Amino acid sequence: MAIVLPSKLELARTPTPFYCLERLSASLGTRIWIKRDDLTECAVSGNKIRKLEFVLARAVEAGCDTLITLGGVQSNHCRATALLGARLGLKVHLLLRDEGDYSPQPAGNLLLDYLAGAEVTLVAPKRYVQNQQALLADIADQCRAKGRKPWLIPVGASDGHGVWGYINCARELAADFDNQGIRPQMLFHATGSGGTQAGLSAGAFIYQLPCRVMGMAVCDDTDYFVNKVKADLRHWAQLYQPNIDVENIAVEVNDNYIGAGYAQASAEVFETIRWLAREEGLILDPVYTGKAFHGMVAEIHSGRLDGCKDIVFVHTGGIFGLMAQSAALGFQRPPRGH
Repeated sequence: MAIVLPSKLELARTPTPFYCLERLSASLGTRIWIKRDDLTECAVSGNKIRKLEFVLARAVEAGCDTLITLGGVQSNHCRATALLGARLGLKVHLLLRDEGDYSPQPAGNLLLDYLAGAEVTLVAPKRYVQNQQALLADIADQCRAKGRKPWLIPVGASDGHGVWGYINCARELAADFDNQGIRPQMLFHATGSGGTQAGLSAGAFIYQLPCRVMGMAVCDDTDYFVNKVKADLRHWAQLYQPNIDVENIAVEVNDNYIGAGYAQASAEVFETIRWLAREEGLILDPVYTGKAFHGMVAEIHSGRLDGCKDIVFVHTGGIFGLMAQSAALGFQRPPRGH
């Protein structure tokens, strides 16, 4: 199926590596392939930069000079937006949900938000949920009052513009599969705002990937994500008229491994994070990739993936979120040597 991607800013280091996790595969009895989208950049690492390449291209074309977006206090998306805004000479204002469970000194993603010069507004969770649109509108009005032209980016850059980021990644995956001579049966990834899944699902349809695309929910349930992904796809179709009936695009979500809620990982997830770091030198995070990878492994152990010779995991980054929850890993500094 022929499709023409719109213009984008060249911000990410792509295509990203794709290879088999040999020791893990031997342990699990099926070949596990990894798409290293944690290597899309250094400090801007992860999946958000792929979406922002297209979103920020539209903002720049519109003559905007200020980016306004929102997320949790450890939002990977907000950190990526702050750093890319600084790279492009754009002001950034972040509306962050203040969970109140971090140290007085900013760590992880929040530290990088401040370091990049972003203006940060922290609000309590209840106010964030109930007054989100009013708060964003107020920030935008303040920008306009200062003579600036804002561009509002939704959570995770997950909208019709951002969908292109992972359509483009699916194009890379098609080439990865051909280069390795494989036809994977399953592709797993973490889904938190829906945009990555919308792009991968559309890309799998467009480039006829042989695998099912399975989003591993990290917060809300299957119904929520199916509806959110479909909404993003409809927005994409409305904006770009791709001559595709998006209702024919399959959207699959597994919500069995959410745990206690968003950004709350179980001891088993942290053990999976430690295990993969020891076995393959790969770093997962407890908010997104750790939960998704843990869920994928649990599905393999359950026998529900019997017959799958090749399984793909898209590593969407998140290392700075791990740094903010490092105490849960249980490591202690050894006594000072003599």
